[in-house]
Amino acid sequence: MGQNGRESKFFSLRTSGDDNLSRTAAKTPILLGTGNPAKTDSLQRLLEGLPVDPVTPRGLGLAVEPEETGDTHLAIAAVKARDWSRAGLMLAVASDGGLRIPALGPGWDSRYTHRFAGPDADDAQRQHRLLQLMRPFRGEDRRASWVEALAVADRGRLLAAWEVQGATGLISDSASALPRSLGFWAFSVWRFPAYDKTYDQLSPQELEDLNDHWARLRRLVQSFLHLYRAHAQ
Repeated sequence: MGQNGRESKFFSLRTSGDDNLSRTAAKTPILLGTGNPAKTDSLQRLLEGLPVDPVTPRGLGLAVEPEETGDTHLAIAAVKARDWSRAGLMLAVASDGGLRIPALGPGWDSRYTHRFAGPDADDAQRQHRLLQLMRPFRGEDRRASWVEALAVADRGRLLAAWEVQGATGLISDSASALPRSLGFWAFSVWRFPAYDKTYDQLSPQELEDLNDHWARLRRLVQSFLHLYRAHAQ
């Protein structure tokens, strides 16, 4: 679907009257299921404007390391959300995503975007390794898109999950600097020629114009939580 990516997938929706979101007197706590500061910021922005109170694992003293062994980002996000919600005994939201690069074929798996250069690699080493892999490719063969899955769970029970593929850009020929948001290293080598910017340089309006994966997920999760809250009352 070009820059707009593919349609999102709705996974499941189950509600009951005693769920956490039925408490309307105060904001409902919801756990941001990640230990990554950049991901924490992204998840928090998804929930802006909702009657929820985002809390972090660190704030609750939780130390959870969900297994990331699913066959898809959707499956991995669901496991993360279940595990975090079970540990926190509350609603939790979690995500999993990665960069899709068609030219690299089976030699590249988006699920391992963060770990493909080795478990001890830092962001600069990941960038360097990806640029090495892309050296044989030119022009449109350097196309790449980001896929992100998001899941919501309550005390171990999966409520809903989606997966979206966002805009398509090109892998840069070089990396000029580390990403501004450490933990999303790929965003500073993923370029959008129409704006002459890498992903991490795009403004909020430009991201919206691109139908960015986070913008799409924000609409989905906000719509779901409003519906879920209404149903739970």
